[in-house]
Amino acid sequence: MVFYFKARPDAGDYTIFMGLDKFENEELIKYGFPEDVWFHVDKMSSAHVYLRLHKGQGFDDISEGVLEDCAQLVKANSIQGNKVNNVDVVYTPWSNLKKTASMDVGQVGFHNSKMVRTIRVEKRVNDIVNRLNKTKVERTPDLRAEREAVNAAERAERKQHLREKKKREEIDRLEKERQAEMRSYKGLMVTDKMTSNKDIASSNKSLQELEDDFM
Repeated sequence: MVFYFKARPDAGDYTIFMGLDKFENEELIKYGFPEDVWFHVDKMSSAHVYLRLHKGQGFDDISEGVLEDCAQLVKANSIQGNKVNNVDVVYTPWSNLKKTASMDVGQVGFHNSKMVRTIRVEKRVNDIVNRLNKTKVERTPDLRAEREAVNAAERAERKQHLREKKKREEIDRLEKERQAEMRSYKGLMVTDKMTSNKDIASSNKSLQELEDDFM
């Protein structure tokens, strides 16, 4: 089971989601998207909350409002963190999550600690949590199939870009050949390299002059 939420409307159409338990968390870790950002209460047990950015967006494109929504949802879904103030929430791109064979189910580390950021949540804001919970939808998605569908679409897009690139390169090659032929043709037609009928007439003696010479 995965729970889906909608971030504040004025920030745009963003989906926030989290797994029911550590087993769903494990699947979310395994089949995440490049646009996903992972959130967790620092040094406490909590839900693994994800924000799915729009395609082409990066880590630095998260608005303050959406960041606050994610942080409040994480805090609210931490047994310890929900009871205390001044809780730190860490977040990082999904691609920075590291999973090794020695780790427990649902446990993760980081490839690069410099890509992990922290936001301080002073207290629970019920208005934000209640607004998010009103958008809550429960689903049992096939995360593997969703990921494979995205991979297939990305491969098709790369192939299309490659075909378009080759087409542009072929058009450029043909145009360069045409330009080279035009320059070559113009070179043959340069005036100072041609002999006109007038030039031939002026350079040759007339029939009368030849006859006079013979005489």
